[in-house]
Amino acid sequence: MTTTPLLQAWFEIMDSTTPERVLDRITDDFRLSILFSTGDGAAEFEGDRAGLEVYLAQREVSVLTHHILSGAAVDGTEIVLGETRRDGAFEASFNASAQLTEDGAKVRRLLICRSPRVRFTD
Repeated sequence: MTTTPLLQAWFEIMDSTTPERVLDRITDDFRLSILFSTGDGAAEFEGDRAGLEVYLAQREVSVLTHHILSGAAVDGTEIVLGETRRDGAFEASFNASAQLTEDGAKVRRLLICRSPRVRFTD
């Protein structure tokens, strides 16, 4: 998918054995909110670089994979709809919105929402 190259690369890095490399793709004024629902409860990870580091520290490295189903870029913002899979099986749907720097190289703002309650593929 070429319409959202930064988010595509972001999730490829997140699925790797070294997800902390996404820290190289954020700006000094980076802000994020990740709302992570398991269906039985939800947690929010928010903040700046330190907030992203907290999120990265609690992840199961290379266990879940992200699969982008569709995406679009509008005025310096990339938006994707996708799903996470565990051992190839659906686990949750997610959407992500990233505001990029003018050159499209880094993320300034990141909003991700995840839930197993709605599935877009069936």
